[in-house]
Amino acid sequence: MKHILLLGTGGTIACKHGDNGLTPLLTGEELLSYVPAARKFCQVESVQVLNIDSTNVHPKHWLMISKAIEENYDDYDGFVVAHGTDTMAYTAAALSYLIQHSKKPIVITGAQKPIDLDVTDARTNLLDSLRFASSDRAHGVNIVFDGKVIAGTRGKKERSKSYSAFSSINFPYLAVIQDETILFYIDDKWQDRESVRFYHKLNSNVALLKLIPSMDPSVFEYLAEHNDAVIIESFGVGGLPSYDNADFYSSIEKYVAQGKIVVMTTQVTQEGSNMSVYEVGQKAKNAFGLIESYDMTLEATVAKLMWILGQTSEADAVEELFYKTIGHDILWKAASR
Repeated sequence: MKHILLLGTGGTIACKHGDNGLTPLLTGEELLSYVPAARKFCQVESVQVLNIDSTNVHPKHWLMISKAIEENYDDYDGFVVAHGTDTMAYTAAALSYLIQHSKKPIVITGAQKPIDLDVTDARTNLLDSLRFASSDRAHGVNIVFDGKVIAGTRGKKERSKSYSAFSSINFPYLAVIQDETILFYIDDKWQDRESVRFYHKLNSNVALLKLIPSMDPSVFEYLAEHNDAVIIESFGVGGLPSYDNADFYSSIEKYVAQGKIVVMTTQVTQEGSNMSVYEVGQKAKNAFGLIESYDMTLEATVAKLMWILGQTSEADAVEELFYKTIGHDILWKAASR
């Protein structure tokens, strides 16, 4: 019987109603009391890392969760992180970079409704996660939610209320869980022969600029001045606007000349970017050598940049690491290199 560690961090799954709305109050041990069926296939212990609304999750909390897993890694067969849904995709992506080549499963789950309600998705999600964490074929960082198993770098919350809140973006589901059975679509555990590696540094000086028509480039200049990297969420397959009285090109030119990092991504959820298609994209990319996220999620782009900048600030090294496929995070550029 597998030995699993549940890490409590708060979120809706652990909430109770208070005077000002839902507040995380339940511990991991209390969460386990709602899924007694888990005792049939695993032994579970719990540790409380945090107990906060995931809106308040910060990169320092990702490091705390990773540290808790590292400290217990040799003593357990798998790990389940009970987490709020609002920033779950960011946490899953961050853990995918902080904990690489894990042969043991690290599962992030949560719920749209608290576990103590009569009608809730929490008990099913938690039980499914413990079941997946107990599978011999499971490995690496994954989200388990609504019967779907999603690579940690590919998850995105696309629905704010429905139980089917999360989707896998530009990548297949790794598995589905139905009727107490795990059906694997991608089974690649033994292809990765490297040993697990934990990282301990993140650089959170990363900003995101979402373009809207007529935006003044001075917004970019402010972000660039106060951060080591800026992600620009552009339109469609990607490009930089140039208006009669405003030019992003000169602003980016100054920023890149300082050795800082600009990454281009798209506001469109599915199918990714390709700046080579239109002049507005190709011109900027060729002129400044901008990094492009291609088929990556925004959450993975943010977390990967923070992880990379925690290792190096040298522009060429940043680009090389960004285009290295980690946990299924980027396929398009990696395949063309």
